[in-house]
Amino acid sequence: MTAQFEKKVLDLYPTLSKSHKKIADYILADYDKAAFMTAAALGKKLGLSEATAVRFAVELGFSGYHEFQKYLQEITKNRLTSIQRLEVSSARIGGNNILDQTMLSDIEMIRETIEKTSREEFDASVEKINRAKKIYILGVRSSAALASFAAFYFNLLYDNVVLIDNSGEDQIFEQLFRIGKDDVCIAISFPRYSRKTVSALRFVRDRGASIISITDSELSPIAETANHLLIARTDTLSFVDSLVAPLSLINALILQCARSKTGEAFDNLRTLEQIWREYQVYDTYDEID
Repeated sequence: MTAQFEKKVLDLYPTLSKSHKKIADYILADYDKAAFMTAAALGKKLGLSEATAVRFAVELGFSGYHEFQKYLQEITKNRLTSIQRLEVSSARIGGNNILDQTMLSDIEMIRETIEKTSREEFDASVEKINRAKKIYILGVRSSAALASFAAFYFNLLYDNVVLIDNSGEDQIFEQLFRIGKDDVCIAISFPRYSRKTVSALRFVRDRGASIISITDSELSPIAETANHLLIARTDTLSFVDSLVAPLSLINALILQCARSKTGEAFDNLRTLEQIWREYQVYDTYDEID
């Protein structure tokens, strides 16, 4: 639990009703479980009504129980083990069609990403990338796939892209040690957040380079080092990281960068098409028997 939230609850505690103190006690002791309880479930657990749980959330300053629950999930999700995530996702989906539920959840994550992403931060990120002397791209564990995708397409637009090999922590610093104030680092991290990424970004910040953090929340550990923060929502209730919304956001970032460098982008792609054709990189239908 964040110290700020805990202090807020403790400051209000003397003024709370007996029922609300009961909820506060439970949350302070076991907030990682409370985060995934509905108002009705929390009330039942404590022998209280659903309405009492809702009023407690409002008294803490939230618009309703749903906002309160989402906040608790934000500060909880990095603590959950893969086993706990599987247990939560199994309980949530139950016997429902997992194909439908998974895709509907991904659609909702994209909707929330549209709402959460700052257009000003997005445009500023594009400008920073275009002006950078070098573009470093960092993502480890499941985020490595996103970093690789971004590096592949950015490399078609720019000749100064460096994809950080994250196979060893020492290698990360060896690849970053030349980074400076004219460079930009695009860092990608989602729960469970990697310590490697957090450590590397502290180094990048100390070197004076700009940081574009692509993550799921303002509470993310890579948000605090960011010069520009791009929020992409993920499903916190699954042991499999849902990266559909982050991938869509990165796709939009690449396309906007290409749009801002239209002439150069066309020249690069025209040259590449000639190379691909000459060296038969791709099959073409008229060449297939």
